[in-house]
Amino acid sequence: MSTPVGEPTRSQPGEQEDHRSIGELLRRVTTDVSTLVRQEIALAKAEAKESAAHAGKGAGLLGGAGVSAHFVLLFLSVALWWGLGNATGRAWSALVVALVWAVVAAVLAVVGRSQLQKTKGLPQTQQSLQQIPNAAKGHEEDNR
Repeated sequence: MSTPVGEPTRSQPGEQEDHRSIGELLRRVTTDVSTLVRQEIALAKAEAKESAAHAGKGAGLLGGAGVSAHFVLLFLSVALWWGLGNATGRAWSALVVALVWAVVAAVLAVVGRSQLQKTKGLPQTQQSLQQIPNAAKGHEEDNR
């Protein structure tokens, strides 16, 4: 059975296809790379969404703590300043109240910072991007 000129030779069932055209190979490589890129983008989006949610939670907690602390600071500071001022004088009592609120601000900052440091970034995307050069060279086993 003869094959018309210009058409690729098709192998029979059970035969191994050894002679693929360059166009077919390039098409497969292009398709594989395109699929890989789409999958990496999807992974990056998922990880970014998770990290953003975690960072947003930490920022929201810090913001709420700041607003609440402001109101507490305002009213308790006036009461404490006035009460201490009767015993020690208004200037010294104002200094004591300011130092107390400096400690509170430091504690809130430390807790908020630790919450923000729990943000992971994009670890899976980073790992799989590091594996692409080996996969492109045909050395997938080096990624294990």
